[in-house]
Amino acid sequence: MSDQIIDTPPKLTKKDFSSDQMVRWCPGCGDYAILSAIQNALPQIPEKKEDFVFISGIGCAARFPYYMNTYGFHTIHGRAPAVATGVKLSNPKLNVWEITGDGDALAIGGNHFIHAIRRNVDINILLFNNEIYGLTKGQYSPTSRIGLITKSTPMGGIERPFSAGELALAAGGTFFARTIDTNPKLMTQIFVDSSQHRGTALIEILQNCVIFNDKAHGAVTNKENKDDFQLHLTHGEPMLFGTDRQKGLRLSGFKLEVITIGENGITEDDVLVHDAHEKDSTLHNMLIRMSPPYFPMALGIIRTVEDRTYDELVELQYQQSLEQASFSTVDELLQSGNTWEVK
Repeated sequence: MSDQIIDTPPKLTKKDFSSDQMVRWCPGCGDYAILSAIQNALPQIPEKKEDFVFISGIGCAARFPYYMNTYGFHTIHGRAPAVATGVKLSNPKLNVWEITGDGDALAIGGNHFIHAIRRNVDINILLFNNEIYGLTKGQYSPTSRIGLITKSTPMGGIERPFSAGELALAAGGTFFARTIDTNPKLMTQIFVDSSQHRGTALIEILQNCVIFNDKAHGAVTNKENKDDFQLHLTHGEPMLFGTDRQKGLRLSGFKLEVITIGENGITEDDVLVHDAHEKDSTLHNMLIRMSPPYFPMALGIIRTVEDRTYDELVELQYQQSLEQASFSTVDELLQSGNTWEVK
């Protein structure tokens, strides 16, 4: 019996996903960290390199496909979800990633954004949220905070900002995670986990724009107080935070409150345990809404639940239509019923 040679494909590395294009973002931009994190994540995902596709709209973040050594498509403003949906439906085996910014996704692309989530298309959406329009030089965006002075709001913004997570859950989102550009390890792990989710996986990345909205997320990322304002969630573990992890969350009636272990007889048993798989999104919404100075910012996978995907249901209908069809070819259709020959 001859020896059988098994051809094992080479292990992919970060370098395999880095293109030869010069990366052109402003020095210090948070996009560099996100790019590095995704290039570190892809080799950990059990997919062939040729099955990864990156789709982007318009904005600073939208340059992403040029910097990835994968298939990609730089589309038009706000329409990346439509193109990503088409790519996934035409070839369901592809691992599709949509790259978008807060303006691209939530302003001109808002309609496409919510309906991709509502349909639960099996794609990954990376939402770069710097709370500003960067590419067009510093106008306010749908996530800009009230009072922010920009080139288009010289007296301060008066519009209430969108919450990407609340918007996603209201649309029936099955996966929502939040991370920050200053934590590449957390970003990388979330990207790997999101790729395993069946359905629309939305990852909001708190990203810093050093030119037009520097330190927009400073309350969360500052070294001096980040431990008190970052709650790292892990499914099945208590919601603890703080320098010595002595702070936690519990429900007081219908509201969350911060408690300190050791005060007034409070123990770790009083702290809520995170359940990312709970179908009811009420508590997930509460976690999404939290922000400094009264609460920490919830980071990590906040929600991940199972449901049928749009591409799966489209394929099911397609197969059913084939089984029920009266004709197997176009010729059969054209030659059926009453026909006439014209001379």
